[in-house]
Amino acid sequence: MLHTANQTAKKIFAPTSNSDDPGHATQYTKGALDHAALLPLPTDQFHKWFQEAQDAKVYQPETVTFSTASLPDGKVSSRVVFMKELDSKGFVIYSNWDTSRKAKDVRSNPYAALTFWWHELERQVRVEGRIERLTSAESQVYYDTRIRGSRIGAWASQQSKVLEGREELEKRVEDVEKRFEGKEEIPVPEFWGGVRVVPEKVEFWQGRPSRLHDRFQYTKGDGEEGWKVERLSP
Repeated sequence: MLHTANQTAKKIFAPTSNSDDPGHATQYTKGALDHAALLPLPTDQFHKWFQEAQDAKVYQPETVTFSTASLPDGKVSSRVVFMKELDSKGFVIYSNWDTSRKAKDVRSNPYAALTFWWHELERQVRVEGRIERLTSAESQVYYDTRIRGSRIGAWASQQSKVLEGREELEKRVEDVEKRFEGKEEIPVPEFWGGVRVVPEKVEFWQGRPSRLHDRFQYTKGDGEEGWKVERLSP
């Protein structure tokens, strides 16, 4: 079915406010990426890029879009979170795993995706993989680094549940404060903690002019086959 301009009035169309060439899209010119520059393991390559992002003063380079999908309906949801750890197994984030939307998604579908965007370097990293829950002992290590208010908040917030008003949340915080009054050591809640996204695919994306970007995808092989690295068309 054809749509006329009157049927589909556009509120935003091809914005170019950040472009030096009005009327044309911003061009990416800050770098290039070649196969020879890549490390054998995607976690090592990510660590290298993350350090370069820190050196370039990228604003909060640990910021990542975390996407999940529920089954059987296949509905996708995304939210911005912080990656708090990287190890040889994968990427770790912390959250509520009881009441939140992502918790419900993961219970039906233990696969997720991460997307990092580092504007200052014109780089993107995309991760797809299976989710595994950290143990309470592992989560406690990170939980203990949080300020007291954030530790109390993890207990108090029934994340994503409807609130009748701010007062309801503040009352829950007050109750938790009373529960742990005078105690500096607070146990991590059973419903809260870390999950690791164990990567099966990782893509490193470097912006290039005319949208002819450099893209390399690591794909996990079976058994001891390691990682296959391929250049993708932009």
